[in-house]
Amino acid sequence: MRQNIYKVVSIYSFFSVQENLITELKDKLLSIENDNDLSGLLIIAKEGINGTICAKEKIIEKVLNLLRKFIGINKSNIKVSYSKTKIFKKLKIKIKNEIVTMGIPDINPSKGAGTYIDSFTWNKLIKEKNTIVIDTRNHYEVSIGSFKESINPNTKNFSEFPEWIENNLEKHLGNGNSKNIAMFCTGGIRCEKASTLLKNKGYKNIFHLKGGILKYLEEISKDESLFEGECYVFDKRVSLDHELKKGSYSICHACGMPISLKDKKKEEYIEGIQCHFCINQFTDEDRKRFEERQKQINSLKDKNQKVYKN
Repeated sequence: MRQNIYKVVSIYSFFSVQENLITELKDKLLSIENDNDLSGLLIIAKEGINGTICAKEKIIEKVLNLLRKFIGINKSNIKVSYSKTKIFKKLKIKIKNEIVTMGIPDINPSKGAGTYIDSFTWNKLIKEKNTIVIDTRNHYEVSIGSFKESINPNTKNFSEFPEWIENNLEKHLGNGNSKNIAMFCTGGIRCEKASTLLKNKGYKNIFHLKGGILKYLEEISKDESLFEGECYVFDKRVSLDHELKKGSYSICHACGMPISLKDKKKEEYIEGIQCHFCINQFTDEDRKRFEERQKQINSLKDKNQKVYKN
């Protein structure tokens, strides 16, 4: 067991959850948070569960045992990494209609998903000339890293993906209806839903990366990896490198875009106020508000540092 290290578990699973169990499960998870240093973000819906939790190893096991008892997660997609610090402030649990919002009815990945491809077979599949590779993530995630020669739908959110498929997929397929369609995302959940959508539309030869980029980086050596850049994650770490350690990116607190160390050296960048992505997005009044917010953040940091030194 790793001492003084937080265990980070990303988990999702599609299965039918009874509505009365959702509220009960939420209450029990929050009671664990009250007594322990548990943080994270979980989304629960009648179609399953999705999210990330962060805590010491014993607390993580307590949560996983609770999930197994309530809803059974033996077949869940679970990815593990570690962090020296908490990656969330507290535990948030959201009850929604979908665990990842596509907005299309009758999508049931537990019954109609495409073919799962493990990390070791993935490289061979996407190298084939008869395969098109689609990144199902949002544009800002794709901007910091993706698989070589994959197609970027340039969507702002996953609910835009079905429209992109409707308007663009045939262009990429051309006359080759026998082509393989390989899709991927961060942890596997979005591409699993996306593959179900395509199968429902009658497309053939649909594949998706099991466990997503995170599982791929865990299992494939850097020398054999076809993933370029870093992987965006929805927590304080912002991105992970190939060793699943905190990457080099941070977030612009004005527009929310991931920014690199190189981006921070650009003349447009002012911490907490603007970056080169949003230089023309905000008014002077907005920037004054951002400036005051950054002053408060810096002041709080100074106080915490003084307390720590004392």
